[in-house]
Amino acid sequence: MLVFALVLIGIAIAIHCYIFVLESLTWTTPRTRRIFGVGSAQEAEITKPLAFNQGFYNLFLAVVALIGIVGIVAGHLAVGSALVFAGAGSMTLAGLVLLISSPSKARAALIQLVAPLVGVICLAIALV
Repeated sequence: MLVFALVLIGIAIAIHCYIFVLESLTWTTPRTRRIFGVGSAQEAEITKPLAFNQGFYNLFLAVVALIGIVGIVAGHLAVGSALVFAGAGSMTLAGLVLLISSPSKARAALIQLVAPLVGVICLAIALV
């Protein structure tokens, strides 16, 4: 169960790193604008500073969870688990906020929250 949990958290990390790239590095490109439903190039330029900041938020969550995985693999189960719970738990909660605040973005919210949620549940079961 522990390995399965860490694989799911790894998937969540990859998703959040991809979101970082979209929000912080490619926000104004037509493809990224389409993905996020940003209509015009002008709107993308206006919202670029917000997206840039939000992208780094997603990256930092991924880094916390990754350090947690490294800690678990290195034998530091308590510290590693705490970091995984903090990073992946925050990913899950951020996805829930998106789902509740913007129901039209349910697909994006579910992509953001399912892997870390199931990973956290599996990690909790593995630790019991």
